[in-house]
Amino acid sequence: MTQQLPQVPPTEANEPELAGVRNFRDVGGLPTTDGRAVRAGRLFRSGHLAHATEDDAAFLATLGLHTVFDFRNEADRKVEGADVELPGVRNVNIPLNDPADGKEFWKLVRDGETAQLREILGEGKAAARMSESYRKMVIQRTPEHSRILHSMAEESVPALMHCAAGKDRAGLSIAITLLAVGVEREAIEADYVKSNDPHRRYKVRRSSTSPDAMSPEVMELLSPLFDARVEYLRAAFETIEATWGTVDAYLAEGLKLAPETRERLRERLLAEG
Repeated sequence: MTQQLPQVPPTEANEPELAGVRNFRDVGGLPTTDGRAVRAGRLFRSGHLAHATEDDAAFLATLGLHTVFDFRNEADRKVEGADVELPGVRNVNIPLNDPADGKEFWKLVRDGETAQLREILGEGKAAARMSESYRKMVIQRTPEHSRILHSMAEESVPALMHCAAGKDRAGLSIAITLLAVGVEREAIEADYVKSNDPHRRYKVRRSSTSPDAMSPEVMELLSPLFDARVEYLRAAFETIEATWGTVDAYLAEGLKLAPETRERLRERLLAEG
């Protein structure tokens, strides 16, 4: 199904394509409902920084980052490694749910035969799993999302948020941050699906040596896990509204953001009106 989404305004600088960091971008330029926009150079998102090259690290060091928020869990960090150290930048690890959490599940993704994958992922099961994971992240991770936003309101900007691929845990956290400062819902969705661009996508790795390990059917079965589908993000938005009634109530009651905290966040992230 084709989603009709608005174009995202470009940032002030050309977006770099980093060699060892996937899915990097500045969310500057996104419009707010009151006619303002996110300021360029204040909020970035990406996949993990563990494989950043020297040139990547040198570029990241020019961004003036205060904090890197790493949403990977211990298992992710064990597989991928720790982020590269950037001079003068604080790294904060706040583990969030992995949408495909579970060692046994990921073992099947890496090693499973077609019939096994068909059983656990086929007939819409993979996409349903992803949507449900977004619902759970909204409900179960309110303390973590509250901590992130309070930290950014106080001192942690410019900030970069990342998980493993930079599309789910980071994608939702970025979306919540943008909701908090009043970015238009359609613009949030348009930025979210940019993670599907070919040069941004997480590379599927399969350890199976069977002839059909990377067959078209296997790739189709796996694709919902590696896509940034707008339906996943909308599942989170629907959960916010079903649980708290409105976004404002979610921010105030769920994330404990006082009006003055939201205003500080807007001052830090938005361009002058």
